[in-house]
Amino acid sequence: MSQRTPLYDNHVAAGGRMVDFAGWEMPVQYTGILDEHRSVREGCGVFDISHMGEFMVAGPGAAAWLEGLLTNRVARLSVGEAQYTLMVNERGGVIDDLIVYRIQDEGFLLIVNAAKIDEDAAWLQGRPADGVRFDNLSDQYAALAVQGPDAPAVFERLFRQPLPAERNRVIELPGADGASLPAYAVTTGYTGETGFELVIPAAYAAATWESLLAAGVKPCGLGARDTLRLEMCYPLNGSDLSPEHSPLEAGLGFFVDLEKGDFVGRDALVQQKASGLTRRLVAIQVEEKSPPIRPHYGVVAGGEVVAETSSGALSPSLGCGIALAYLPFALAKIGQPLEIEVRGRRYRATVVKKPFYQKKS
Repeated sequence: MSQRTPLYDNHVAAGGRMVDFAGWEMPVQYTGILDEHRSVREGCGVFDISHMGEFMVAGPGAAAWLEGLLTNRVARLSVGEAQYTLMVNERGGVIDDLIVYRIQDEGFLLIVNAAKIDEDAAWLQGRPADGVRFDNLSDQYAALAVQGPDAPAVFERLFRQPLPAERNRVIELPGADGASLPAYAVTTGYTGETGFELVIPAAYAAATWESLLAAGVKPCGLGARDTLRLEMCYPLNGSDLSPEHSPLEAGLGFFVDLEKGDFVGRDALVQQKASGLTRRLVAIQVEEKSPPIRPHYGVVAGGEVVAETSSGALSPSLGCGIALAYLPFALAKIGQPLEIEVRGRRYRATVVKKPFYQKKS
């Protein structure tokens, strides 16, 4: 049976169409994907992301412990800063991509993907170290993502303080009466727009959601979240990221610090970089009118199927089909002509520069 976030009843009341996603009943849309997508690009929308996991790591050995388990350089974070990073296996394949927030000098908040909560917790707890305390608080927290150009004004109206202007920041919010856990506002969005996420005790999720809707923020579902992130070429774990692909192949080398010292998977990634990549995750844009592109559609070059799409959609901003796919390295160059096979018909496409969507200045 699918799990439900603390906002399930609120979604139903707002007209959300509920579907199973990573073992959770989540809204795929309310008024329609195109409408919700446009609201985030032009105004402000809110997504329930309470299905994602929240881990706390604390203690004098916390930074060093995370350094040895994640690809990015955690030690460079100052209190109040965050970074995108990855957890990889000994072969260099992606277990999960996540965000690390330094909330105290010796305290870190980790936000992990919903489908990976149990696996990530077991993987981390299976590598204990002195001076480190690990707590899985996923059942105690809820989270909301507020995205769009109007988000700073919404934040200031609700919290009587300006939203941090910089990306990848975290601040602790004034505690609610009786709350046993701290609440945080972070600026690490998934849509390419200005925005913030609220990580709050689960008991306060419904009231916070309703206050956002009362402020004119539009409720948005998984459908718009997927088209927004795909236009930005942000990879989705389980589709674009998996244990069979490394961060280097996924184009995420910027978040892999091979010079920081040893971490799980480093040797495999060093060897892969030295040997040269054999495949790479690329952005593909369809050049003619087509049905929406979905995952697992064939990618054709020279009349032969050479790969399959890992993600795909109809881009509301561009008005055409877009996709991500791992192509053989020789074909993974901008301008490479391709075809996408949809229901037995092939549509002309091209490898293009990431991202598909450029934010308006």
